Amino acid sequence: MTPGAERIRIIRGRGGQVEILGPLDPLAAELLRRAGFLTFPALSGQWVRLPFDMGGASENEHASWAADMLTVAHYPVTLDTTLRAEHLPDTPSRTRPAAPPSSTAPAVHHR
Repeated sequence: MTPGAERIRIIRGRGGQVEILGPLDPLAAELLRRAGFLTFPALSGQWVRLPFDMGGASENEHASWAADMLTVAHYPVTLDTTLRAEHLPDTPSRTRPAAPPSSTAPAVHHR
């Protein structure tokens, strides 16, 4: 993209939805579509957002994927820090690994 171009922003809106702000050309729109974003007509142009019922962890995955694809295609992108794939409030197993099985527990055999 051209230096100084307006950034594509991936944010969590006031209503909790994950949406896109900024200019989109056909390639950027296609990359967002591939990442699961939907496009709706709006008074100010288009409203591009993820479906409402995905859950926080899935929204973070899709938003991070979209940001990665746009970045690789040389678009200036800003991803809201709460949408990074590492920031997954719905999945505690990602933040804390499960405890390994205890080696002192007796083995149980069934015949």
